[in-house]
Amino acid sequence: MTVRSVSPGEQPHAAEDAWYTRDPEEVAAAFGVDPAVGLSTARAAELLAAHGPNALPAEERTPTWQRFLGQYRSYMQLVLLAAAAVSLIIQEWTTAILLIVLTLLNAVIGLRQEGKAESAMNALQSMMKASARVRRDGTEAEIPADRLVVGDIVLITAGDQVAADGRIIEASALQIDESALTGESVPAAKDTGTLPGPLSSPGDRTCMAFMNTPVTHGSGVLVVTATGAATEVGKISGMLSATEKEVPPLTKELDTLTLWITGAAGLTMIVMFALGRQRDQAWDALFVSAVSLAIAAIPEALPTVTQAILSVGSLNLAERNAIVKELPSVETLAFTSAINSDKTGTLTMNEVTVVEVISPTDRYTVSGTGYGLDGKVHHTVGSSAGLEDAILPYLVASDAKLVDGTVVGDPTEGALLVLAHKAGLDIEGTREAFPRLATLPFDPTYKLMATFHSAVDASGRQVVRCFVKGAAPAVTARAATALAAGESIPWDAELAERADAQTLRMGGEGLRVMAAATRELDPDAFDPEGDLLAYVTGLRMTSLVGMVDPPREEAKAAVAGAQQGHIRVRMVTGDDVVTGAAIARQLGIPGEAVLGADFAAMSEEEQLARIDDIGVVGRVAPEHKVLLANTLKKKGDVVAMTGDGVNDAPAIKAADIGIAMGSGTDVAKNAGRMILSDDNFATIVYAVEQGRRIYDNLTKYIRFVLLLLVTFVVTFLGATVFNIAAGEPFTPPQVLWIHFVVNASFGFALGFDRESPGLMRRRPRPRGESVLSRPVLVTVGLAGLALTVVLLGLIKLGEARYGSTATGQSIAFTAFALCLIVAAFECRSETDSVLTTSTFDSKQMNWVALAQFVLAVLVTQMDGFRRLLGTTAIDARQFGWALLSAVVFLLLWELGKFLARRSRRT
Repeated sequence: MTVRSVSPGEQPHAAEDAWYTRDPEEVAAAFGVDPAVGLSTARAAELLAAHGPNALPAEERTPTWQRFLGQYRSYMQLVLLAAAAVSLIIQEWTTAILLIVLTLLNAVIGLRQEGKAESAMNALQSMMKASARVRRDGTEAEIPADRLVVGDIVLITAGDQVAADGRIIEASALQIDESALTGESVPAAKDTGTLPGPLSSPGDRTCMAFMNTPVTHGSGVLVVTATGAATEVGKISGMLSATEKEVPPLTKELDTLTLWITGAAGLTMIVMFALGRQRDQAWDALFVSAVSLAIAAIPEALPTVTQAILSVGSLNLAERNAIVKELPSVETLAFTSAINSDKTGTLTMNEVTVVEVISPTDRYTVSGTGYGLDGKVHHTVGSSAGLEDAILPYLVASDAKLVDGTVVGDPTEGALLVLAHKAGLDIEGTREAFPRLATLPFDPTYKLMATFHSAVDASGRQVVRCFVKGAAPAVTARAATALAAGESIPWDAELAERADAQTLRMGGEGLRVMAAATRELDPDAFDPEGDLLAYVTGLRMTSLVGMVDPPREEAKAAVAGAQQGHIRVRMVTGDDVVTGAAIARQLGIPGEAVLGADFAAMSEEEQLARIDDIGVVGRVAPEHKVLLANTLKKKGDVVAMTGDGVNDAPAIKAADIGIAMGSGTDVAKNAGRMILSDDNFATIVYAVEQGRRIYDNLTKYIRFVLLLLVTFVVTFLGATVFNIAAGEPFTPPQVLWIHFVVNASFGFALGFDRESPGLMRRRPRPRGESVLSRPVLVTVGLAGLALTVVLLGLIKLGEARYGSTATGQSIAFTAFALCLIVAAFECRSETDSVLTTSTFDSKQMNWVALAQFVLAVLVTQMDGFRRLLGTTAIDARQFGWALLSAVVFLLLWELGKFLARRSRRT
């Protein structure tokens, strides 16, 4: 193989150069470095100047003034500004000022609710190690991590964080926690061995170390192969910056609604001006009417009411540990139809737990979960009640500690200490009884750890006792006998087959299997400085243990709740598919288990065809998670992605609703739209339920607003065509009263309405389905037309019966308010009748309706209101006409609902 050296202006990439396929000497030669000496200071400076610092590009924060102006990109804001401009031109100063203030209010509310600026790449940068220990010019030195360059020789030991990607050239019992990058729940054992390529997942590259992963055990030396943006973490940073967020469904709906209403109002204005000029009406009068129509056709209160409803909804979610960073994400939850959930720490506890112990003669089960000390060791009748000798090696051959119920050290060793505690062993007292003489650290080549202790055998003779724990195949392969009922029995073919069968069974159940053994040595023949591995032969097997990162107790119920709401839950994990499938079965997640690389290798057609049958995806790389989210989007799903690690961040950002764990990395939290402060999967289901309730209530309000706008536009159009009230049925103050006093009040009442029955048993709304559905448009169209006929009829009634257009307008204005009370109750359901007692089960609705009825009386009876709104006093008979109109409107709407229910049944 030709060895290619790295030139000063070239930054190699681990994936491209596949450093894990080259031996350490070859890698060092490629960078022109002697591992014993390191780079020279001059060479390091040259590379630093060529490549730049070992840092990720910072994401620039958008200035506040730009974010403020960005609030004016919505169609609603632009239409309001246009109406304000026309009002200024025709010198309607009050109306213009009010509209401008309204746009400012909407902008300020939107700006404040955005919260802190998103800075995922800055979070990645802040996670980097502040310093690194390197060899340069033949000496060791501590330098800032951002001064590292490719070719640097870096020394790492337990407690350090790897500061850059590198090829490991020396390793002593080296283990690195790569869970934030790969999703693996167990620290990865590292060695110097060369691997065959290509290996797409960083978790499979056992001779590589990656930036921002902590060293949990042992020590090592590596050659830096990539820095900054070229590292695995840097690639994730690039994926974050390249991923655009989706526009929330309700935002799209409001934009569509604004365009439709603006178009309808514009068409009405054209008719208004054409007919007005034909009738020789003055231009200023036509402009006043046009402004009245523009104000009537614009749902001025809609953005404010919507923001308030979503804001209160987000506060309610925060009280239940679901922190929403962006308000539109609240309603996006209502559309969620697929949840891609990380396993470790999300569906599981991220705390390894021993659940089973197998001795050569007995089997024990262990209760309790995680690192909690509650739980017991259970045995069947007839088996030995004591298992101290069986599990003693796990306790003694360990460097972890239990401090006040908290594990300090390797998590696997911690789980074994918890087992010892449940078995009733005094951990510290037992260790003191066996003074340690020497240690053979765990190494991935022989996959076990052995410690040597001073002990006394059964006859009272002084011995050196070797305690061994490690991967089951590695330990059983070195066995000669087994401990059974305190006696040694031969480790024959039958015992070996039984052990293999138990190992396969537990592995198939998703358990990680370890074995323990002992050996007694002659103190005179033991050399603690010699080849310790040579003593680890002829072992006496004591037990096998099965351990697992257990599912959260509440996760199974949460998954079932999601499935009841027709939401498909999938497990997406960095662990192997066998472990993932086993946990999925316990949680009730259906579907086959596949590797992330296998899914990525499928054609797009096959991915789309098979995704519905897949329940678990294992060994996933960050790009696989993004691919899964995008595939589900193509299928029409609205996707939620949960996770806590750096590797989860791109998919979290690419999803419609990215959900980060509160205990996770800052990268994941900054990439997400929602954060679970309790890391509880069940909180997601609650959030979806609340999202559905909020969105359902918003759709009630949108139906109400749509009816109002249709009525305004058609009434103005009808008044223009039939020359009623000179084409201006209502004045600007009356229009604003309807919008801000009547409409806004019912908006809040409907927005905080009770949850509709059976809401979580409904299917999620399909992606792209509009709230402006055909039934809704037919309903509001017919209701708006009926209300228009009523209002124009009342104005004509005033002219014909009472000889006053103003009186007719006042009767119509009162009737409008009363009919909107009816409409508010009718909009709570598309088909259910309001002629039931459940109609009045909302206190908010009842109080608002009562207040609006009183105001409908006062607007024509109080002098202050008459001056403000330009109404005239009406008597009881005239009020009766308005009240009768509301009753007729109610009966007509109920007739429409009856016919709709009947057509659905047939």
